[in-house]
Parts: sequence; C-alpha cells; structure tokens
Amino acid sequence: MSLNLEEKKAIVAEVNAQVANAQAIIMAEYRGLEVGQMTHLRAKAREAGIYFRVIKNSLVRRAVADTPYAALSEHMVGPLAYGISSDPVAAAKVLQEFSKNNEKFVIKLGAMGENVMSREDVTALAALPSREELLSKLLGTMQAPIAKFVQTLNEVPTKFVRGLAAVRDSK
Repeated sequence: MSLNLEEKKAIVAEVNAQVANAQAIIMAEYRGLEVGQMTHLRAKAREAGIYFRVIKNSLVRRAVADTPYAALSEHMVGPLAYGISSDPVAAAKVLQEFSKNNEKFVIKLGAMGENVMSREDVTALAALPSREELLSKLLGTMQAPIAKFVQTLNEVPTKFVRGLAAVRDSK
C-alpha cells in the first residue's frame, strides 16, 4: 500500500523531530525476520525509550537532509529498520542484543552526530555501561571521600571507648 503525499510529509516530519533530539541512529537490515520477532524487538525498543521503525529509505533521507546525520544518506540501501535514541548506548545495546539471537537481523552501521560508525563501532558502543550505570558510579565516586571522612571522624570516639573498655577490663 503506497502512501499519499500528506502521509509521507507526516512521516518525514515525525522522523525529523526524532532526529532533532537524537544522540544516535542505528540502521539494521531485517531481511527474512518474522513478524513475531519484529514485534518483540519493537516492544524492547519501546521499553528502552528508542524510536524504532521500518521506514522507506527515501523518506528518511529527506528527514536527515539538513541534520548532522546527513552522511547516513549514502548508506540507506535495502530493507532497513532505524533505531533513533537520545541515549546512544541504549539504542546500540537493544539492537545488538537482538542481533545476537537473530542472525537475520544485521546491524549495518550507525551514527552519532556527524560521525558514521561501522558495525564494529556499534558493537563497542553496546558494550559500554548505560547512562544509569555511569551516573550511579559517578555518584558512588563522589560520595566516597565524604563517607571516608565520616568514618575517620567516627574512629576517634570509637578508639577512646575501646581504650576505656580495655582499662576497665584490666582493673
């Protein structure tokens, strides 16, 4: 079923809005994938906050034309699914995890801003910790000096009490 001009304009506008807020775009070939598998992937992408959609390449080319992702246009060939996310690690993780279990789903490449990433780069990006993990590590690192300082302050009265207990026990 072909789309009329208004529907095409709406899709281009929708994709353009997603690309405007995107940190990463991952492109994957889905040739031979069953509908149930694709539905499962869409559900996982939705949970992770990823805009995941199969769109005609010509419409995506129009949507990314005047954006930092314009370099992807020359690679848009064949049946492609697009994962667009404001968290680059989340998009790479979800799509990479799905491609491990489904050999028919092949990640072609991705982009972060003007930098086009190969399949290997996307795999390396997927290996990075997520934003939440990085924030928790940062918070733990920031709290460590304060916690150590409180422990040190607490040691003085603790040693004093232990010393008094030792003197009491000796008498």
